[in-house]
Amino acid sequence: MSSDFTYAASGVDIDAGERAVTLMRAAVERTNRPEVVGGLGGFAGLFALDTAKYRAPLLASSTDGVGTKIALARQLDRHDTVGIDLVAMVVDDLVACGAEPLFLQDYVACGRVVPERIAAIVTGIATGCQQAGAALVGGETAEHGDLMDADEYDLAATAVGVVEADAVLGPERVRAGDAVVAMASSGFHSNGYSLVRRVVDRAGLDLSATPAGLDRPLGDVLLEPTRIYARDCLALVEELGVETVHAYAHITGGGLAGNTVRVLPDGLAAELDRGSWALPAAVRLLEEHGVPRTESERAFNCGVGMVAAVAAEQADRAVALLTARGVPAWVAGTVTQAASAATPPEVTLHGDYR
Repeated sequence: MSSDFTYAASGVDIDAGERAVTLMRAAVERTNRPEVVGGLGGFAGLFALDTAKYRAPLLASSTDGVGTKIALARQLDRHDTVGIDLVAMVVDDLVACGAEPLFLQDYVACGRVVPERIAAIVTGIATGCQQAGAALVGGETAEHGDLMDADEYDLAATAVGVVEADAVLGPERVRAGDAVVAMASSGFHSNGYSLVRRVVDRAGLDLSATPAGLDRPLGDVLLEPTRIYARDCLALVEELGVETVHAYAHITGGGLAGNTVRVLPDGLAAELDRGSWALPAAVRLLEEHGVPRTESERAFNCGVGMVAAVAAEQADRAVALLTARGVPAWVAGTVTQAASAATPPEVTLHGDYR
């Protein structure tokens, strides 16, 4: 029989896949919660939801990926942080409605299984799950040797969370007069990287160099993993209650205005003051190389990764609680009444950044 007609010769190395699982096993097991049943190796992840803990539980789910930030990880041959990005993109969407992330499953598609690289990726995912308090109950690594280049890979994940039906956060809770509390981002997070990479390429920026205004090499800045806000947002609700914390908006593609408007009902608007925070130096660098401010504010988070609509009288307390948990936070604006109850929601930014 010809040795050409083997799975390995076709681009799928089963042995390498099994070695990758062995390398990642310890990291995955560190994410276990008491509700996890079984471990790696089964055909499905099992999670024993204790329904006695809840009055009327709603399951929430979110699916996302990392996008073209992966191209930078490949360029720099650093694969241990994009997994954190992956977790952040799904769990921070879950917490926007007030849901506690329970468990996550990942999907890694690659051109060739390099066990150490796959283990680094999944270890990053496990790190993110630990930061979020979610269990990594399983996943899939698919080798697509005839579709993808050998060093090419892509990531996706789905997370499931739970929230009480009467504690769901969102537009219906937001009121005129609410304060908009901003939470600092850790960098570009996982959005806008097609534009970032285009500027880096066209401007000939050296990823190993430290441009003026930055305190470390540009590649390090661009690979900084996404901040995971899930536990901090849940702690804020636990401390202040849903009568005070009305909504969260995860600032991803579309920018600050484009995502904040999603948690406003008709008849309300939000006014945000750019002067309440400093535009990150890395964003300014890209603007110096041709990105218009209007485009920055649509493609990037510009320094704000999450916002909360909070009853105004508790805004200072919310800021203090978040700051004490290590999340820089500040009051960035106010929810206002629109011209009429039928007016579509709108978010405006005024002033200039510090």
